[in-house]
Amino acid sequence: MNRILKLIWDFKGPDGLGTAKHHCIHLKEFASREQLHYYKIDCKEISELHAAAFIIVDEMDMKTYRNALKPHRGELAKPQETS
Repeated sequence: MNRILKLIWDFKGPDGLGTAKHHCIHLKEFASREQLHYYKIDCKEISELHAAAFIIVDEMDMKTYRNALKPHRGELAKPQETS
C-alpha cells in the first residue's frame, strides 16, 4: 500500500503567514512544471508568529519533491487531509 506523506515548510515571524501563502504558489508551479501528482497544497497559521506551507503527496513522489524543494520536515498525512 502506498503511503501518503505531508511535506512541510515552516515560516516564522510576523510575515510568516504571508510567506507561507506565497510558498504555496511556488509549490503549485513546481508540481505543474514537473507534471507531478499531489493531493493538496495549502498553508496553516500555527500561531501569530509561526505558519507552515505544506504539500500532500504519494510516497513514490516524495523524493522528487524533497530533493528539489528541501522541506523542513515531513509526516504521514491523515486520511481526511487528502480530500
